[in-house]
Amino acid sequence: MTAPLFQRVALIGFGLIGGSIARGARLQGLAGEIVATARSAASRARVAELGVVDRVVETNAEVVKDADLVILCIPVGACGEAAQEIAANLKPGAIVSDVGSVKAAVVKAMAEHLPPNVHFVPAHPVAGTENSGPDSGFAELFINRWCILTPPEGTNADAVDKLAAFWSGLGANVEIMTPEHHDKVLAVTSHLPHLIAYTIVGTAEELEGVTRSEVLKFSAGGFRDFTRIAASDPTMWRDVFLNNKDAVLEMLGEFQEDLSKLTRAIRRGDGEALFEHFSRTRVIRRGIVDIGQDEAAADFGRKHPQLGKTAT
Repeated sequence: MTAPLFQRVALIGFGLIGGSIARGARLQGLAGEIVATARSAASRARVAELGVVDRVVETNAEVVKDADLVILCIPVGACGEAAQEIAANLKPGAIVSDVGSVKAAVVKAMAEHLPPNVHFVPAHPVAGTENSGPDSGFAELFINRWCILTPPEGTNADAVDKLAAFWSGLGANVEIMTPEHHDKVLAVTSHLPHLIAYTIVGTAEELEGVTRSEVLKFSAGGFRDFTRIAASDPTMWRDVFLNNKDAVLEMLGEFQEDLSKLTRAIRRGDGEALFEHFSRTRVIRRGIVDIGQDEAAADFGRKHPQLGKTAT
């Protein structure tokens, strides 16, 4: 039997991402023991009831004791405070990571608190659903999705490789970027689309002459997709926009320029300009499907590419 990659994995926070890591790591035998904590007593009790971890403890400081891998699965705005809470209890040589979709601000907030005898390897699994809470996770979430590692300069290469192997074991494809480049890429691929979705759904809510029941009843596919995105955790996305504001504002400026061009084309009845724009964007969608970043099959039931296992 193959030894687990980490003897003890500690999870701080247990929503969609933390719960999916726990389920996936257990299914694939990546951890000898999984210990978790959550902010509220109710959440901790639910995690214990689910039985997907070995132990549930009350505090961040307690959960990291003797852990070989510590992953913060909490909103990015809370990472600095959590790093300060756990610093004194971290095992020498432990790998400390996170799952936030903003990296430069998290690196700055956490690094100053972590002791020099641990390895800090920030990470961002680019995967998710609109659901949250202890029941929302599932082991297949990361399969054939990307996990981006953003180790600060000088980070131990073996620690980076070991964390990469952990995410690969969960089924993810692993990429390494600088924190700053990550934030610019995710501003356009994730953060701006969420901002647009929140705006469109909010606009529909505020329209005069169209009732809420009509908006719900006659939602076409596009609007339904926007409502799914806009149902994401508001605390998490508030922190994302506050902590990646420069990159988001840059991309928002680019988007507003493109939107102005489309506005002029519609006003002028310029069908050729509209057709040319829609044709270019259609190619992007086909490219996403071609490289396996979307498919007809639902996330549930996806098989692990190496082991062929699925969660029940």
